[in-house]
Amino acid sequence: MTDLRIRAAGPEDLDTVLAFWKTSAEGTSISDDRSGVERLVARDPGALILAERGGELAGTVIAGFDGWRCHLYRLAVHPDQRRQGIGSALLAAAEERFVRLGGRRGDAMVLTRNETAHHAWRAAGYAPEEKWRRWVKPLSD
Repeated sequence: MTDLRIRAAGPEDLDTVLAFWKTSAEGTSISDDRSGVERLVARDPGALILAERGGELAGTVIAGFDGWRCHLYRLAVHPDQRRQGIGSALLAAAEERFVRLGGRRGDAMVLTRNETAHHAWRAAGYAPEEKWRRWVKPLSD
């Protein structure tokens, strides 16, 4: 995978990332819009990590750190490029970022129905924590 480039996203990448998620990410989020991703990149410039191959976007992960917890979202790899180590490279970059920032444990948001993702997360050393349940409340319409 010497042709794989891992880097932080910038404002110029946002439209490409949003289009990529429509074809490569499972499910949608209330924040999957330009203003949501702009806020992410402006507030935490290193959080949205991209993998590029041949100048094309091949994968993404959001590695957010709030000073206390390390959160992983939107690990997505283009369907034509899965099982080639791109997800692993993205997670390694995210974990390196967390360690650099003083993080101690990463947690990932993974859809219950996404069995393919469950296998990938387990292979990367993550495990479900069944004693916790995510509670949400939309703050806007």
